[in-house]
Amino acid sequence: MVVDPTPSSLDLSLVSLFAGWAMSGEIQRRLTADRLGGTRFNDGVVFQHVLAGPLSISALAERMGVTQQAASKAVADLERRGLLRREPDPADARTRLLHLTDTAERSVEAARKHRAALEKELITEFGAARVADAKALLAGIIGSYGDTEAIHGRRIRPPV
Repeated sequence: MVVDPTPSSLDLSLVSLFAGWAMSGEIQRRLTADRLGGTRFNDGVVFQHVLAGPLSISALAERMGVTQQAASKAVADLERRGLLRREPDPADARTRLLHLTDTAERSVEAARKHRAALEKELITEFGAARVADAKALLAGIIGSYGDTEAIHGRRIRPPV
């Protein structure tokens, strides 16, 4: 039993998880400094699907692998916070399509910019080879134990 845990005394699964959380927290701090702090890490679960183009709640639920009720709840929260809007489908007025708002699009772009900047900072601090090795190791672990197709299909969700 580890009585006084430190990052170097933890197993790889915890160190990689906590490192991801630390980097995500830093991205969130930078978004807040950009006055885009109204977005949350989990908003990306919905954003990743709507980024490709407008879609219905039914299509969103199917892509996310959740019930329509769960997707509707997430959409209602994002609408309330001004990050999603619904507009009639030009092909079928009975269907309403989800669109990212300008704020959400700015948040996505800013998060991409901050992730790239953070990686450059890590390269400066630890060296390009170490960062490349870390990425290769973690990508290999995902390949062995994760679901690379879920990444490609934008269906990443935390484990149950």
